[in-house]
Amino acid sequence: MEFASSSRVFNRTHQFSLLSTPPPSQKPSSLFNPSANAFYIRFSTTSFSPRNLSCKSTLKDTTNTSVATPKMAENGVRDFELSNLTALSPLDGRYWNKVKDLSPYMSEYGLIYYRVLVEIKWLLKLSQIPEITEVPSFSEEAEAYLEGLIDGFSMGDALEVKNIEKVTNHDVKAVEYFLKKKCQPHPEIAKVLEFFHFACTSEDINNLAHALMLKEAMNGVVFPVMDKLIKAICKLAEDNASTSMLSRTHGQPASPTTLGKEMAVFAARLSEQRHEISQVKLKGKFAGAVGNYNAHLSAYPSVNWPLSAKEFVESLGLCFNPYVTQIEPHDYMARLFHAIIVFNTILIDFDRDIWGYISLGYFKQTTKAGEIGSSTMPHKVNPIDFENSEGNLGKANGNLSHLGEKLPISRWQRDLTDSTVLRNMGEGLGHSLLAYKSALQGIAKLQVNETRLSEDLNQSWEVLAEPIQTVMRRYGVPEPYEKLKELTRGRAVTKDSIKEFIEGLELPKEAKNYLLELTPHTYVGAAIELSKTVDIAISLVNGVTTL
Repeated sequence: MEFASSSRVFNRTHQFSLLSTPPPSQKPSSLFNPSANAFYIRFSTTSFSPRNLSCKSTLKDTTNTSVATPKMAENGVRDFELSNLTALSPLDGRYWNKVKDLSPYMSEYGLIYYRVLVEIKWLLKLSQIPEITEVPSFSEEAEAYLEGLIDGFSMGDALEVKNIEKVTNHDVKAVEYFLKKKCQPHPEIAKVLEFFHFACTSEDINNLAHALMLKEAMNGVVFPVMDKLIKAICKLAEDNASTSMLSRTHGQPASPTTLGKEMAVFAARLSEQRHEISQVKLKGKFAGAVGNYNAHLSAYPSVNWPLSAKEFVESLGLCFNPYVTQIEPHDYMARLFHAIIVFNTILIDFDRDIWGYISLGYFKQTTKAGEIGSSTMPHKVNPIDFENSEGNLGKANGNLSHLGEKLPISRWQRDLTDSTVLRNMGEGLGHSLLAYKSALQGIAKLQVNETRLSEDLNQSWEVLAEPIQTVMRRYGVPEPYEKLKELTRGRAVTKDSIKEFIEGLELPKEAKNYLLELTPHTYVGAAIELSKTVDIAISLVNGVTTL
């Protein structure tokens, strides 16, 4: 998928935040009476490019000097307002600052915004179809007015849509009524108000809105952090290309490698999977109530509606799906979410390996003044960032797995089970984003402990049994494997015992000298070269960077 976006479609930015907690100096009791003591975040909207979208929170103290006692409702439950202390999801509370960049896309606001965009773009498309004489081409001023409704769409506008929905009990119809109200004062557009939502089913609007939400969230937020993570691991590989390390297979000492090469493995794996994600084609439909253009053809039978729909969907930077029911089948979403799951699973493997290397002492972690590792053991410096990353990746994969398994299934021409599930796309992406940032934070704290790495290698001379028996095979020494097995299996092997064994072999002088010079530190094969060239491999994989 490359999610290439069209500059003709997207041109906006927002600032979001939740209610924030009071500063430390505020008495705790004030936390529980928002009507008397609350710190509200104001929402502001400015024009911007989605590629440079950023979310910033501003804190305004609206408290007074009195401190009210929290009141209980009649049912014994406190009546809280939404804040980072009362949010049900930690993404909207504890972790808000780390995931808020997704909010303009994956929130209720984002869904409403993209619905507005699709509705307006469809009206503009109708004005370009010659057979629809009732919607003549708009003047430049009218087009600018309509585009301004998209570019200037504010939090207040979204709240107005929600207020209309309280009456209609239909979210998409509320958007239509909002646009009619906004355009009523414009004399030119007022003449064609009934062509808002013309021949559309709600899912014509929704499926394109959801696709655009995913497209912009992935391109603007998720991919950049994925790339930063891959680059950080790639740097670990290059910086430690020559740092020898004892391998472990089945948890036991194995042929040496380099720390850099083992990091290069993860950089390459993540890079390849990130590329797979970018190749998913985001699709859209616009074929009416059951996918046959029934209403369209009843009103304008001479219009080539499949072609017009294709042109419209593709103008939004999406791929057109001609074979649909009332809904776009969501198969592409399943492909996308499963591809992200694979990326996340690779990162879980990385997190666990780094956790293990820290446990072995191969990495130290830099400490920060004031931080505490354990409430009872003062010495502890725990690998919490990698543990946090692993936990959130599991949470993300659970959500994304459900989305991928459920969304392609809809009874007959459509049931509503996908609607509530689609509102949870932000959860899977949010936990993924949080995990990526946690892993990055952990990587930034890592310090290689070369002394500890060297200690393990110096105590593992038995790993040279592999090259010795391999050279013996080359020169026809009988039973090489068996001889090395007898020397090394279950026995303490030292530098001297290995040297004594080699000197007793009937080998050419050159081969014998090579083996005598070999140490666990130098027996690393092509690991150094693989580490140093991983950036080339990654650049070859990532020819495409966005959806």
